[in-house]
Amino acid sequence: MGTEMPDDQTVVARGEVNRLCRAALAAAGASPGVADLLTDAALFAEDRGFSGVGVAHLLDYLDAMDAGRLDGRAVPHLSSPTPAVVRSDARGGIAHAGFDAAFDRLTEAARRLGVAVFVQHGSYTCGQLAWFTERLAGAGLVALATAVSPALLAAGPGGGRVFGTNPMAWSVPRVQQPPLTVDQASSVTAFVAVRERAARGEALPDGWALDAEGRPTTDAEAALEGALLPFGGYKGANIALFVEVFSSMAGGLWSLDAPAFTAGSQSPSIGMFVLAVDHGALGSDVPGRVEQHIDRLADLGVRRPGINPEQVVVADRFELQADVLDALRHRAGRGAASPTPGGA
Repeated sequence: MGTEMPDDQTVVARGEVNRLCRAALAAAGASPGVADLLTDAALFAEDRGFSGVGVAHLLDYLDAMDAGRLDGRAVPHLSSPTPAVVRSDARGGIAHAGFDAAFDRLTEAARRLGVAVFVQHGSYTCGQLAWFTERLAGAGLVALATAVSPALLAAGPGGGRVFGTNPMAWSVPRVQQPPLTVDQASSVTAFVAVRERAARGEALPDGWALDAEGRPTTDAEAALEGALLPFGGYKGANIALFVEVFSSMAGGLWSLDAPAFTAGSQSPSIGMFVLAVDHGALGSDVPGRVEQHIDRLADLGVRRPGINPEQVVVADRFELQADVLDALRHRAGRGAASPTPGGA
């Protein structure tokens, strides 16, 4: 049975969360393939401790399908302008569908040519970007990915929204272990983290955000009306611009032009860029050399970057916020019914 937690969380069996996600997506009009991909992406994020882009973020996809800004049955159109490039028009659907459809073509091209690129335009926002790079790392490739999001980020204090949170991720395969992965936004924190704090009535740390007048604020509600700040000041804003240029090469909208992913009926129609590299074509034992170097840096006191592979756990149960679980149950047509004992 679901167990109520003191901090307003509920323990739910993985199988039941999986079932609820798929049922909710189907009820919103998603195709079986889209439901599979979005459920997998949500559980992937939960397994890595990124609940903000896990099951809670799945509710954004459901709301978007209801409002018409996401087509849950869209079938992406693929083309290959050159042997090393796979291009996708997401046609208002999810970013994951185009990447999934292109995956075999992309990995084959990378192994045959040493390097291959996937570019996409016309999609909804992508969630946790590591989902894309780790899948390529699982195929033995080094991967780098960038993606645009609607404008939420100021270039610096006193400014308004000009960039998205514009994430970048990279993964390097490891021998018999999860990949080494770094996945980070260009902002100091993710938009969903500010939204969660606002919902809980919690203050933000200094340096995270501006209010609607461009003034620094620790008020999460004011930040939602204002803008997030880039990490590292203007150098972080430069990274946001780098991500935007690469992600938009296939024709995706600039952050300034992209409709919101949380409101309205228009697709954000954003772009993404994924680079897949066959490290065997470049040198001997690249993953091993990278791992040795990361170990050496750690011995010198450097924090291990990114997602700690040792902390990636495929859990048989999840702790979900009670309001998120209630919303998911409602979406799946179960109302306030309790989870099935032991999962489904």
